[in-house]
Amino acid sequence: MNEIKIAPSILSADFAKMGEEVESLGRCGADWIHVDVMDGVFVPNITFGIKMVADIRRHTALPLDVHLMIVEPWKYIERFAEAGADYISVHAEACGKKTGETLKAIRALGKKAGVVVNPNTPASAALDVLEDADLVVVMGVYPGFGGQKYIESVGEKIAALAAEIRRSGRKIELELDGGVTEKNAVSIAALGANVLVAGSAVFGAADRRAAVARLKGAE
Repeated sequence: MNEIKIAPSILSADFAKMGEEVESLGRCGADWIHVDVMDGVFVPNITFGIKMVADIRRHTALPLDVHLMIVEPWKYIERFAEAGADYISVHAEACGKKTGETLKAIRALGKKAGVVVNPNTPASAALDVLEDADLVVVMGVYPGFGGQKYIESVGEKIAALAAEIRRSGRKIELELDGGVTEKNAVSIAALGANVLVAGSAVFGAADRRAAVARLKGAE
């Protein structure tokens, strides 16, 4: 099993103290910081945008994993890249036939490109553009709100994608986003996911460093 990376989602942070919250993640052993950008159109929630990415960039050296849950994401990738995103992920459902083109555009900006698939979207949507991806994200919940329960059936998709990534011979990260807890983190990683997005499991913990360690299976 690959070493597990933990990417806490700032969707579960205290928005009024975002700088402090982001800084705390660097001290508690987090590997990436996951930024959920929602527009209220592609998903039924509104979070934050380009300025938030630019502002939190000043508070951390950790990679910023920016997840665009927005319509027509290709219109905004350059601005998110300029704001300091390291990974920019777009939904296959939002991009359709433009998914591969959008991933290429992200990489042309010098950033890592990610393709995201919802729980009811087949793995083929990611496999069709695998050659242009640095990151594949499987949603473990339907996107829009934090704190949802992990959908067990997506495990088959994780395993299938992990197998295809191994066959490709390329270094592609496989991320599971949604529903990660201390109880299921290691079993999800055993399916092949090496990056786990955790929101309330980290920000809701009394001891965040210990929570991250447990999510990694270190405690």
